[in-house]
Amino acid sequence: MAVQKSKKTPSKRNMRRSHDSLTNAAISIESSTGEAHLRHHISPNGFYKGKKVLDVETSEEE
Repeated sequence: MAVQKSKKTPSKRNMRRSHDSLTNAAISIESSTGEAHLRHHISPNGFYKGKKVLDVETSEEE
């Protein structure tokens, strides 16, 4: 089993962790309906790039 020869310095540890931060999801606004959705995904009502691409049934809550 490999064992390190000496302790990692805080500088090296922090350099390794520099890419671990979380980023926010890229959100787009649909041009025709104004809905927010993930980039390159259809909106909740079935629109993509201003065109209706999927018929979505809306469920009514009572």
